[in-house]
Amino acid sequence: MNAKMEKLENNVVKFEITVESAKFDEAVKKAYKKNCKKFNVPGFRKGKAPLSIIKQYYGEGAFYEDAVNFCCDDTYPVALEENSIKPVDYPEIDVVEIGEGKDFVYTAKVTVTPEVELGEYKGLEVKKVEYPVTDESIDNELKSMQEKNARIETKDEEAAVEKGNLAVIDFKGFVDGEAFEGGEGTDYSLEIGSGSFIDNFEDQLIGMKKDETKDVEVTFPEEYGKEELNGKKATFNVTIKEIKIKEVPAIDDEFVKEVSEFDTLDELKNDIKTKMEESNNAKAKAEYEDKVIDAVCENAKVDIPEVMIKNETDQMIKELEMKLKYQGLDLDSYYKFTNSSEEKVRDYMKETAEKRVKTKLVIEKVATLSEVNPTEEEMLAKATEMAKQYGGKDTEKMAKLLLDAQKPIIEQDVINEKVIDMLVNSSKAVD
Repeated sequence: MNAKMEKLENNVVKFEITVESAKFDEAVKKAYKKNCKKFNVPGFRKGKAPLSIIKQYYGEGAFYEDAVNFCCDDTYPVALEENSIKPVDYPEIDVVEIGEGKDFVYTAKVTVTPEVELGEYKGLEVKKVEYPVTDESIDNELKSMQEKNARIETKDEEAAVEKGNLAVIDFKGFVDGEAFEGGEGTDYSLEIGSGSFIDNFEDQLIGMKKDETKDVEVTFPEEYGKEELNGKKATFNVTIKEIKIKEVPAIDDEFVKEVSEFDTLDELKNDIKTKMEESNNAKAKAEYEDKVIDAVCENAKVDIPEVMIKNETDQMIKELEMKLKYQGLDLDSYYKFTNSSEEKVRDYMKETAEKRVKTKLVIEKVATLSEVNPTEEEMLAKATEMAKQYGGKDTEKMAKLLLDAQKPIIEQDVINEKVIDMLVNSSKAVD
């Protein structure tokens, strides 16, 4: 074969590939063997008619479609490899010349990975990220533990709703006298003062007693999220079914002994602080890394083909679908609940998809320029880390299986981590 490459605009290249006539004839014979049983020729049992006879009855091009596919499958990847081209989409194939006894000539036009022009990427000044643990955050964690261990008791029959109470209610909402979808609930437990319901709905329940019914007047926010309700006035018919009160335990040494492995409040506070510091430091580290990568990408120039953004958006849709599946939902339900559509979600995702593509391309470019390559030890360590996430007893065996099955993915993960570490270590954290 012979392949000539021409660079077109917008990260597109065009190959003109010539396949020798003998090779094309072989492809025709291969296509004949694949398809001969499909042809009925008088005087021959099905599948037994010679190639020449089938051509007479059905025309010279009877087997050209598969022959063309065979030739393209054999020669197109070779042309890519010889020219060090990385395609990002399927090629657009056009036949230039085809015929018995002739060389087969075709063109393949394809979008390729764009060139990245790096700006400054080492020694960048990046704003420091810190999340100090405060006394307030420790107290909030203690209050959360206190809430989780609260006792819920029913108030007396004659008691009225007060702020902080749990009111079990039935309700039905109306806009312009008509009930609306999602505006009805039965035996709903509402904490008064939590701000869970719109406007001053909860405040209007204060003072009501068990079995009392009342119309509550509210106004939906302008940006509520449902076009038919945005900014609308509504009336909710509310009945108090039950009134409950939360009794929270005192936060003292006795409480600590009941809810933890510690004996004193100071010991528990120290443990909370240590865990928060670990969590906050990990969060700060991740955010700082993101800031460094963002700064490197901002300094880089790359013309990203639309097909790459589309492919990344496709991947993001798949990720969303998998996440919803774990929650027992599907995409159609998600679109319905969020008053959206696939088109709207794709538009929303497009900017993030473009950023993800650019980040990948920039990291690959830095890796190439800095000659970042993973060692066998680093690959094994990464595979072992992944194997531990699967659980199981034989981590070493699982790691080897992962290395065999997912080596390119693991290799890219290690390269990405090494590049990020290099960029972060060379950066300067500033206030």
